[in-house]
Amino acid sequence: MSEKTGLRLDRRGLMQLGLGVAGGLALPGAFVENAFAAETIGTFPAGVGKDSVFIGITVPMTGPYSQDGKDELRGYQLAIEQINAGDAAAQQWGLKGKGVLGKMLKYGHADSETKPNPAVQAQTRFINHDKAIMITGSVSSATAIALEKLAQREKVLNMVGASGSNATTGKDCQRYGFRSQASGYMAAKALAPALVKALGKNAKAAYLVPDYTYGTSLFASMDEVTRKLGWKTVSKQLVPLGTTDFSSALINIANSGADVFVNITFGNDSIASNKQAKQFGVLPKMKLVVPNISTFQYEQSGADIMEGVYGTLDWNPVLNDKFPLSKTFSDTFEKKFGSVPEWTAHIAYLQTYVWALAVEQAGSFNPVKVIKALEAGKSVQSTLGPVHYAAHNHQMVRPVPVVRGKKKADITKKGYDYDLVDLVPGDKVMPPPGMFGCKLGPYK
Repeated sequence: MSEKTGLRLDRRGLMQLGLGVAGGLALPGAFVENAFAAETIGTFPAGVGKDSVFIGITVPMTGPYSQDGKDELRGYQLAIEQINAGDAAAQQWGLKGKGVLGKMLKYGHADSETKPNPAVQAQTRFINHDKAIMITGSVSSATAIALEKLAQREKVLNMVGASGSNATTGKDCQRYGFRSQASGYMAAKALAPALVKALGKNAKAAYLVPDYTYGTSLFASMDEVTRKLGWKTVSKQLVPLGTTDFSSALINIANSGADVFVNITFGNDSIASNKQAKQFGVLPKMKLVVPNISTFQYEQSGADIMEGVYGTLDWNPVLNDKFPLSKTFSDTFEKKFGSVPEWTAHIAYLQTYVWALAVEQAGSFNPVKVIKALEAGKSVQSTLGPVHYAAHNHQMVRPVPVVRGKKKADITKKGYDYDLVDLVPGDKVMPPPGMFGCKLGPYK
């Protein structure tokens, strides 16, 4: 109740008093957001402060995906800094003014340890204590899926970090989760034609597969699409996440009669298994394929292993000549951190900007309104060219870069390790609705 007027200042009361925007009264942004909010949901409107909103970030700073996580955090930091400053990069994306809807973006980050439970615990604290208006950050798909379920339960938007499992926007999809990285199916479908062209139509493939949702779903998609093009799978070796000794699996692969070694492991696991594959004689006897090339892989595996290797990446500086925002991201990241960004940093950067644009399109931090803005399918000019989310499963429709490791002599700048073989349009590789069992949860 207003002490001066005795009138309730809800939407009806304001309309009766003629105090709406049409009446010409300029109300503070936070007051307008709260006064006109049709509902209380999740951390909205409690998480909309007078001057700021809070974002909860969880990335692996330790564990087998720690290198990827550390660069991912830098991507978030860069995007948030640019958006808060309202600088030239933010304007290039289409944002106006400083912050988002006039609010500065504050954030907290925690180490997920490449495990779901620590990530969920940290994000729960961010939601309950800091009233996080959005949560984000993952490298493991198991973590991404766990955070999607938390977001759905708490009704807080989750802009998924790195995650390649089909389940993320398939059977485990959630109304409150949106993914930008290509799914395993999308990566496989983009990559397979290039493999057949380069390595032949009747190749025999042996797979090294991390035994969790990312590895098993990417294997299933690679096996499916390559078989249709004439390849035969002769070995599938499952290994736990965080394996250090791959000898037994690699001996089986070496004795499988395969022509191609397809290494689906990721992060530190992929680098270690590549080196051990060379020691056990798998390489160079077999051609190496890495369907989802992890960050720093060329540098740390070595040119003797990665030269000529085919795979896909979420993003790479090779795209800077094609998309102005890609060059802006790459240049500003390099200026701030003194290194070329890896693609996990790109996911963080892209997802933060796409979320900010959706909030401004919705005109509110209300998660339901932001979700509906993202589901509307409006194309956004991005680091990957025009992109949008599919409304039926919240998978970003985006191009997939197919790359090949450069010869060492052709690398003119550190971090520019790959040649672009193809840039496959997103609508050519998207799974049809229902393919992976996505049934989005409720808005409320």
